[in-house]
Amino acid sequence: MGEHDQGQDDVAEPARPPLTTAQAREVTAGLRAAMDDVRRTVAVLAARVRDAHAAHVWTPLGYPSWESYCAAEFGISRAHAYRLLDVARALAAIHGAVAAGTELSRTRDTGPAAAAALDYGLSQRALIAVSGRTGDIAELITRRLATLAHSGLTALDEPTVRAVVRQAVRDVRTAPTPPPPADPPADPTLAALRRTVDDLAASTHAIGELMLEVAPAYLSDTDAADVLAPLCEAIGEELEHGLAARRYAMSGDRRALHGTVL
Repeated sequence: MGEHDQGQDDVAEPARPPLTTAQAREVTAGLRAAMDDVRRTVAVLAARVRDAHAAHVWTPLGYPSWESYCAAEFGISRAHAYRLLDVARALAAIHGAVAAGTELSRTRDTGPAAAAALDYGLSQRALIAVSGRTGDIAELITRRLATLAHSGLTALDEPTVRAVVRQAVRDVRTAPTPPPPADPPADPTLAALRRTVDDLAASTHAIGELMLEVAPAYLSDTDAADVLAPLCEAIGEELEHGLAARRYAMSGDRRALHGTVL
């Protein structure tokens, strides 16, 4: 049992001479290129699935539904057919948000090459996970791109946009479903106070999203502090407040602001 758990790196393979560092880097580059090709293929497939479904391609071919069309033409199950639609829906929402928030779309052509540009390095699993929250993901991407554009801290080039999209997808996947809004309190003073707190929380969340773009969620508070200190100084924000806002943007839990902002 212990030997099996050592992993599959020890599986017997034909002996071959050891690679040099240069050869190992070449093999790694080829593997990375192949993975990129797979992701681009998924992006093209998603765009074509979306177009085919929107055109009701099954009707002129005599099929009663999308699922029956997919089963007969491609031999895939009903679940697989609708997973393809989930991927297409999520990518369409993401691309729409990016196209609305940047100038990148104006330089791209239409057709398969443009569909390939939908690749943001996202797995099918990630896209399926956010397919039911396309409004949330689009709104988050749009808001973060606008924040970056107005801050002037970084150019909205393709690597930056790609990073924003990936971070937004991660945040939507891990964020809890928001609870329904509470009934407004009967006391007008208390209602006004709640609105003030809500406004403060909303503005702090926006600051936290900016902090996340500069210091992504995978960084610890200690590492993030080193990265964020110059930014907080530049915008006149206390570092502890910036870190609290970052934690709030990651968790969506206002308790992250207790003792600092609230």
